[in-house]
Amino acid sequence: MVRLLDDQALERSSVVANCAMNRERGLTGSNGYGRELGIDVVGLITERLARGAEVFRWLDLCCGTGTALLECARLVDDPRLHVTGVDLVDFFAGPPHPRVEFVTTSVGSFTPERCFDLVTCVHGLHYVGDKLDVLARAASWLAADGLLVANLDLAAVVSEQGRPWRRRLAGVLRSAGFDYDARRRRITCTGRRQVRLPFEYLGADDQAGPNYTGQPAVNSYYADTRAGLG
Repeated sequence: MVRLLDDQALERSSVVANCAMNRERGLTGSNGYGRELGIDVVGLITERLARGAEVFRWLDLCCGTGTALLECARLVDDPRLHVTGVDLVDFFAGPPHPRVEFVTTSVGSFTPERCFDLVTCVHGLHYVGDKLDVLARAASWLAADGLLVANLDLAAVVSEQGRPWRRRLAGVLRSAGFDYDARRRRITCTGRRQVRLPFEYLGADDQAGPNYTGQPAVNSYYADTRAGLG
């Protein structure tokens, strides 16, 4: 029988604590944000600012050391750019930059006071318990024309019996306004929206083993709240 962990226990798990997915990840290169997210972050920001945007806010969840965020701020070098990185561990890179803010907290409890033009999460959801709640809340943090991009492995979202809901879940997410690239395991959303997904979070399994990245990850268990589906 699988022992499911609540958020507090999961955050103390060695699988989550030892996660090194974003520790030194930069913006570009074979392991960079551009490759993993499929977007040119600097290009997106500079294009939006060139069109006269008063401000551009980028939120990066599970940012690790935040190396890519600091790199971006140095490259763009525009006072209208504001970058926020959120991570469970206070192990951020330096030197600090006046337009980059780091917040040490769980993404499950993070609640921003403003909307963002770009929200990203590079492989961080692999180590989050309630992945669907984070996605739903992140969609509500977008500006009207904002973009959400994250890596999501549908094989890690399972039923009470431990069975993945790949096809069913992909359909539900698309109906809620998300786009899912199954080959690249990447989820996107354009424009702020309020999302209610028909799943009840039950807990997480930190002993699920390696996922497609080759790194140990976390499976998230849900009950389907729609009548007749389990």
